[in-house]
Amino acid sequence: MFTIQEILETIKMVQEENLDIRTITMGISLRDCADSSVRQACQKIYDKITRLASNLVAVGDSLEREFGIPIVNKRISVTPIAMIAENTAADDYTAFALTLDRAAAEVGVNFIGGFSALVHKGFTGGDEKLLASIPQALAATERVCASVNVASTRAGINMDAVYRMGKIVKETAELTADHDGLGCAKLVVFANVPEDNPFMAGAFHGVGEPECVINTGVSGPGVVKSAVEKLGDADFGTLSETIKKTAFKITRMGELVGRAAAERLGVPFGIVDLSLAPTPAVGDSVAEILEAMGLERCGTHGTTAALALLNDAVKKGGAMASSYVGGLSGAFIPVSEDAGMIRAVNEGALTIEKLEAMTCVCSVGLDMIAVPGDTTAETIAAIIADEAAIGVVNNKTTAVRIIPAPGKVVGDTVEFGGLLGRAPVMPLNNYGAAKFVRRGGRIPAPINSLRN
Repeated sequence: MFTIQEILETIKMVQEENLDIRTITMGISLRDCADSSVRQACQKIYDKITRLASNLVAVGDSLEREFGIPIVNKRISVTPIAMIAENTAADDYTAFALTLDRAAAEVGVNFIGGFSALVHKGFTGGDEKLLASIPQALAATERVCASVNVASTRAGINMDAVYRMGKIVKETAELTADHDGLGCAKLVVFANVPEDNPFMAGAFHGVGEPECVINTGVSGPGVVKSAVEKLGDADFGTLSETIKKTAFKITRMGELVGRAAAERLGVPFGIVDLSLAPTPAVGDSVAEILEAMGLERCGTHGTTAALALLNDAVKKGGAMASSYVGGLSGAFIPVSEDAGMIRAVNEGALTIEKLEAMTCVCSVGLDMIAVPGDTTAETIAAIIADEAAIGVVNNKTTAVRIIPAPGKVVGDTVEFGGLLGRAPVMPLNNYGAAKFVRRGGRIPAPINSLRN
């Protein structure tokens, strides 16, 4: 039973502290949609998505009204398209992206993830074709998101894939130059990618997942910030315990909504992702949580330690609240989507080097970062390689979502709108790494991969 105090506390979280369910994501297996005919395969994909997800948005809307908790996004993830499309003789997979976009529009979701490939140890023919299709696919669609896994702790880093992704990011930016390189905001390069992530742009439905499943992503930076502010100068043990208890409450709410959605849609409940996902809204910032701990500005000395405490406490609280935790689960630090991060960059407190250090202890990696439009493919590949190395060596998920904004220079701002926010263009190291990233081959897995 919930006490009156707990009910009032939850109402306050929603009304004053920006508590929301960030996404209900339906994962759909497309393995039975493979066909030698592109037309037939696309038709099967469209039919299956529109059949299984036909009530997803309506169910989300009804739960939002009943529980009084905002459910910001309803989304879909599907089996990596490289695995489905390679059954055809097509050399260009853009038709599959257009089909996903059309199906997403039909059911009313804002994003659909899964224009993806897993190439951490090498390429199949389908992987090669999907990667080549990414720039045009993202330029030609509105809702489709793409992701590529280039590294894992067990396999090492596929540097051929890393270099190729540097080129693909550049080409995607150029094809969407009229929107400040917006296509790159829908493209994530991973190491150790999870198969049940409900958050975009990196969501896809893994091959070990069921036929159809509901995963939820919670959020609540504003709630955590409020709890931290109330503590005053409490010691670190008390600080951690408070964040842990707050994360417990947020997670319970996320699982309640996820299970209710799964039951009404007639599919299994999968996981709840604990990630603290910020928005550009004032008071909904991970950076501001760190500043509430005592940092003058996010990015100063001590930021990595503060983020490590936050991430650990969120995981501990979430693990107490649910036995079905998955996805990324921690704290996100996307620059363009976090008002506090944007302020810290503009004031010179937060640099890309500091962000890279912070990714060692948070959920993802260098996320929604705008860099000058003349940044080379080799430099982008080197940034991806650095993040992949952090993930591989530390046996954690890392990722890069970077936007080389066409025509923009350091000091400019790119505007994406909505949850994607706006990003100040950040400076990069002036020295190159072209000879390094062009070596090719695979950086071997670290010794800690030998765990059997």
